[in-house]
Amino acid sequence: MIYFVTGNRGKFEEAQEILGEVEQRNIGYVEIQADTLEEVAAFGIREVAEKLASPAMIEDAGLFINGLKGFPGVYSAYVFDTIGNDGVLRLMEGIEDRRAAFRSVVAYAEAGGEPVVFAGELEGEIATEPRGSGGFGYDPIFEVGNKTIAEMDLSEKNSISHRGRSIRALESWLSSR
Repeated sequence: MIYFVTGNRGKFEEAQEILGEVEQRNIGYVEIQADTLEEVAAFGIREVAEKLASPAMIEDAGLFINGLKGFPGVYSAYVFDTIGNDGVLRLMEGIEDRRAAFRSVVAYAEAGGEPVVFAGELEGEIATEPRGSGGFGYDPIFEVGNKTIAEMDLSEKNSISHRGRSIRALESWLSSR
């Protein structure tokens, strides 16, 4: 059994669909301010694995928008909580380069062990308006092809998403051990 430490039910459901036996735990841990998602996740998983004394994983993700020089990046959760999708769309007004990438980093560790980090990325564009009712966070404004992530069902999202890719990389690593 792997504990997935997150308060985000959507993230947990995505992981559960891929990994199967995973249990959600919502315990606090220190999230450092750092330049990369990898640094944040590797730091956090050390504390989590020791607290739980069991195999555990955490996931950190960010939205990196080309036209905003990579913003909000590692500050994506804070920016979403502060200005939301409407605020991001206002920041994008008049910006032609709407290319963006969702990046996800999953960190896994066992008590006393070194963390292992897996990354996934999904390239797309920022829509001009929110569309769709599925997903969470920035999903309604992140387009891949002609659909936003919020217009996809969970299975379709997991097959292409940044988080799906990082979780499948963890799954592959675990099965090869």
